[in-house]
Amino acid sequence: MTDHDALTATRDAYDAVAPTYAELFRDTLRNSPLDRAMLAAFAEAVRAGGDGPVADLGCGPGHVTAHLAESGLTASGVDASPAMIELARAAYPALRFDVGSMAALEIADGALGGILSRWSVIHTPPSELPAVLAEFQRVLTSGGYLLLGFWGSEDAFRPTQVFDHAVAPAYRWWPDHLAAMLRERGLDEVARMVREPQPADRRQFQEIHLLVRKG
Repeated sequence: MTDHDALTATRDAYDAVAPTYAELFRDTLRNSPLDRAMLAAFAEAVRAGGDGPVADLGCGPGHVTAHLAESGLTASGVDASPAMIELARAAYPALRFDVGSMAALEIADGALGGILSRWSVIHTPPSELPAVLAEFQRVLTSGGYLLLGFWGSEDAFRPTQVFDHAVAPAYRWWPDHLAAMLRERGLDEVARMVREPQPADRRQFQEIHLLVRKG
C-alpha cells in the first residue's frame, strides 16, 4: 500500500464512523485531568510565546479545538475526513474547520503560534512521517509550540510498531526516537508527559505527550 493509499483508506474509514466517533469521544476530556493539564500547559506556552493562532491537526469532530478556543486561543481545525469536518462545523459554527492533509497544509510559512496533533500522526506510515514533521516545522513561527500525542512503544530496537486500531491501521513510536526526529527538524523537546496504561484501558500502551518548541 502506498502512502497516498494509506491516507485515502484512513480518510474513508473515519468518514464511515464519524457520527459514532463523535458521540464516543465528545466528552473524553471531562474525565481526563492529565490531558486537560497538558493542554493548559500548551495554551499557556503559546500565549507566552506571542499568542499566535493554533491549528488542531487531525481535529476529528472538533471537541478539542473548541476546548483550545475556550482556553483563550485563536484555534482552528484541519482533518482529512470531510465527514468529521462537517460534524465539527455543525457543532462549533463559530470556529473554522477545513478538510486537509497534514503533509500538505494550506497554511503560510511561520503562520502558527501552536500546533496540536493529538492521536493523528498514529495513522501516518513511518516513511511519510518525516514529511509531516517538516510541514509542522514549516508552518510554526519561531518560538512556536507543538503538542504531539501518540501511543508509545517500549522497545528501542523496534521504534515503530503496528497495532490493531479500531478504525484504520496505526503505529506507535518509541518516544526518544520520535523526539530525535523532531529535534533534527529544529523542534526541541520542552516537556514530556507519560501516562501508564490503566487496568481498564483497552490498549495497554503508554500514552505520550511531547511538548516541543521551534527554535
